[in-house]
Amino acid sequence: MKKAFVGLALSAMLLALSFPSAAQQAKKIPRIGFVSGTGDANNPGPRVEGFRQGLRDLGYIEGKNILVEYRYIEGNLDRIPSFVAELVQLKPDILVVGGPGMIRAAKQKTKTIPIVMVTPDDPVATGIIDSLARSGGNITGRTYLGRELSGKRLELLKEAVPGISRVGVLWDSNAPSPIIGFKEYEATARALKIPLQSLEVRGPNPDLDGAFQAAAKGRVRGLITITNPVLRRYQKQIADLAIKNRLPSMYETSESVEAGGLMSYAASDVDQYRRAAVYVDKILKGRKPADLPVEQPMKFELVISLKTAKQIGLTIPQWTLMKADRVIK
Repeated sequence: MKKAFVGLALSAMLLALSFPSAAQQAKKIPRIGFVSGTGDANNPGPRVEGFRQGLRDLGYIEGKNILVEYRYIEGNLDRIPSFVAELVQLKPDILVVGGPGMIRAAKQKTKTIPIVMVTPDDPVATGIIDSLARSGGNITGRTYLGRELSGKRLELLKEAVPGISRVGVLWDSNAPSPIIGFKEYEATARALKIPLQSLEVRGPNPDLDGAFQAAAKGRVRGLITITNPVLRRYQKQIADLAIKNRLPSMYETSESVEAGGLMSYAASDVDQYRRAAVYVDKILKGRKPADLPVEQPMKFELVISLKTAKQIGLTIPQWTLMKADRVIK
């Protein structure tokens, strides 16, 4: 009888000891892989900060109930395939990627890991997904249609600089997305009867001085920069060169205006990546990427720097300033 009692006690003890282990397995901390086209480990930048804010808003605390593995390409597009492959090997619950090159690399590496994208391009037109309503695969996320805003940016630049006669377009010809962007600007320029001059550079070490010398030689009177991970790393240098050459400049991200550029018209990077965290949350809670429609931003911001306008001797028309969502003085 005594032996039976001891046996039952031992069984109960072993059963009790097994519960914490089972609970730990049930509470497995999700792991996210994040490839960023901007920032670095010391200065992550607005995309990562926006994503982190989105996670915090949803109750996720990094290192406690969620793990995020970050990889920063730091302007080197050649790093994308290896970084994506490295993260896939870690078998994360979700991959978060931004920009066409990263999305394609992720799509090629995995058909099973959910991918949350944030892209300036139309993902249907570029063949990434089947439709915005239903992606038809393991990819969903946000598209802020940056390319479709090309015409509006050129219109705003013309309005801010009445009588502008020639606009230079600075772009990285070593990447596919800017090629699409340049064609978009060409189409609008023809309609507005504004001659464009292509100012091509090649990453990862673009010859910006050479591009601005070509602009001066071609009598360019305004500048548009097509953003990609390479040129984004040089936004302060580009803004400084535009000021030095007294060129009114339009950009595809407000960061460039904060770095010294004149104007930008775009969706907020912070908001796009904050919303990407919502997709992460939904997928972690059981939703399939194919069932989550790809969202588009409801608002675009016009940001103008009066400080830069003063430096280049430009007076922004009052009707243009009235349209601005944010004015830097």
